[in-house]
Amino acid sequence: MILKAKERGDAPQLARYLLADRDNDHVELHEVRGFASDDLVSAFEEAEAIASGTRCKNHLFSISLNPPEGEQVGAEAFERAIAQVEQKTGLAGQPRAIVFHEKDGRRHAHAVWSRIDHERMRAINLPHYKIKLRDVSRQLFMDHGWDMPRGLQDRALRDPLNFTRAEWQQARRVGLDPREIKAVFRQCWNASDNRASLERSLKERGFWLARGDRRGFVAVDYRGEVYALARYTGVKTKDIEARLGDRNALRALSEVKAEIAGNMTDRLQSFIKQAERDAKQRMAVVAFRKADMAGRHQTDRRELWDAIERRWQAETQQRAARLPKGFSGIWHRITGRYARLKAQNEQEALQGHHRDRAEKDALIFKQLEERQALQREIRAQRTAAQSELMRLREDVAQYQTPGREEREQHRERKRNERKTRSRTRDQRNRQRRDFEP
Repeated sequence: MILKAKERGDAPQLARYLLADRDNDHVELHEVRGFASDDLVSAFEEAEAIASGTRCKNHLFSISLNPPEGEQVGAEAFERAIAQVEQKTGLAGQPRAIVFHEKDGRRHAHAVWSRIDHERMRAINLPHYKIKLRDVSRQLFMDHGWDMPRGLQDRALRDPLNFTRAEWQQARRVGLDPREIKAVFRQCWNASDNRASLERSLKERGFWLARGDRRGFVAVDYRGEVYALARYTGVKTKDIEARLGDRNALRALSEVKAEIAGNMTDRLQSFIKQAERDAKQRMAVVAFRKADMAGRHQTDRRELWDAIERRWQAETQQRAARLPKGFSGIWHRITGRYARLKAQNEQEALQGHHRDRAEKDALIFKQLEERQALQREIRAQRTAAQSELMRLREDVAQYQTPGREEREQHRERKRNERKTRSRTRDQRNRQRRDFEP
């Protein structure tokens, strides 16, 4: 599993995020342990209140556990992984919560601990936790026999197309996958050897090179979105400066934005709106199917969960009825039969717990397979939309090249003239045939 973690505060906001189903197909509060309340919001408010008695601001330790795509990982496997994290970081026994999220046909977990030792009223220190989590992650990949990502094998082999939350949010604004944007910037960088060639390569793909107000070398698209060159190419700033020279030789960002806005003709804007409208219509159909599937899956889960709960209550009553009460209970305790019945009940309860969990996991795995099939269709739709949007950006850059629009209009007039001559010739031929004897 890939493990990502951070120390953080603002417990109420984190609780709202973990329980939000806006971006998830399913959200399940799996466990709340060590708090006075079994409600996540109340439990995190309790953690916030306890932390207020200390000077610790980031009093929570939050971690996400993401198995490889396509792997079926049950709740028990997640719990074992979380227990390993606890032992490695020194958080064993601390109050914690576990929440499962399902999104795009993949299941992952979030675990959150309170860092505050309530007896000493001090925060538990977590030195080098990223290194420790990397070790746990490697061990999990080996234990499960999964193919280990290159970045875990060697830091130098990390995927340069990974993206931050800010980059993801920016990509959502422009309708592109952040990996797609980074791939374009990497291609442009690798294909250029000086500023002129990089500027030309970027412009062919709908990005204009400029001098940023704060970030030095930046690129801007027709929407006015700004991309830091170092971040999106994955190249160090000093290496960029060595290849591109003095950034002051570039035009200011505001000047480039103004030029782009000035060249956005009505015709060009109509092209953009039509392309975006077509992409939205295609995705709306898939989004409807996705919502319908999520609703069906939630109903099936609720029915199974209720059936399991009813069966558990009935079995609990049956086990309780076995234990004798009153004088008979005293006699059974003396003879040792009570202890044997109690041990039998505990064993059956444990077996029932594993059976119930296995039934839940089986339903979830079946639904994930169905959701993954739909996700493949969604991915294909997104790929098509991505390709169209990237072509659109290239067209924008071409149409904004001085004289390009005039040349296109001239070609359009020529095409219309040819069509007119062809229609006239066809009419003359028909008339000639009508008058022939």
